[in-house]
Amino acid sequence: MLNMQDITKVYAAGLIETHALRSLNLEVKSGEFVAVTGPSGSGKTTFLNIAGLLESPSGGRYMLDGEDVSSFGDNARSKIRNEKIGFIFQAFNLIPDLNIADNVDVPLRYRGFSGSERKRRIDEALELVGLSSRRNHLPAQLSGGQQQRVAIARALAGDPALLLADEPTGNLDSLMARQVMDLLEEINARGTTIIMVTHDPELARRAGRNVHLLDGQVSDFQPLEPPPAEADDDDGVRSVA
Repeated sequence: MLNMQDITKVYAAGLIETHALRSLNLEVKSGEFVAVTGPSGSGKTTFLNIAGLLESPSGGRYMLDGEDVSSFGDNARSKIRNEKIGFIFQAFNLIPDLNIADNVDVPLRYRGFSGSERKRRIDEALELVGLSSRRNHLPAQLSGGQQQRVAIARALAGDPALLLADEPTGNLDSLMARQVMDLLEEINARGTTIIMVTHDPELARRAGRNVHLLDGQVSDFQPLEPPPAEADDDDGVRSVA
């Protein structure tokens, strides 16, 4: 699905260069759920922007579904984004004057789908996130968790192979955050590859794999490994495997 080899990203401002990514290497297989963690300034957002083709790397090779997209121009990157990648942001990014169904519809119109196909996709996406009955509500009439589910529905309506989530629970309380994670796990179980940036160790542990970034590179440090499984001994005593 995704393979980054020696990816670098350098931002230049006059004579000052900032190295956001330094020879980053990462492979994500189709169907994986990967949590990306790391301190502020570690390169998480830059990595996600390059993975989502919102930015181009300064160097290295980025393979997406077997295609080298490292040096694609704006139009080619936009086409792949629309066809293969879905985005979920911390701030929801819903259009306040449009109802829920119309918010989900916006990216589908850019794809050029027919009215009947758009309606089918909207209905299916809202059903999946449990908001079919709220389709005519405005974003301000929903809770934060419901707004995030609308954002997920909007991403899913395009049937992306890769779903990128940038702190998707950052603006939610703990209960709503767990509900959103439940939904993401269900989406992943249906076959969608998910890469999620998060600062929350509890949520990161729920992903299938954790990748820790430090100073623009994948770090060997694994602070979020799940605890060892317990097993029953023959005498019924619990022991650590």
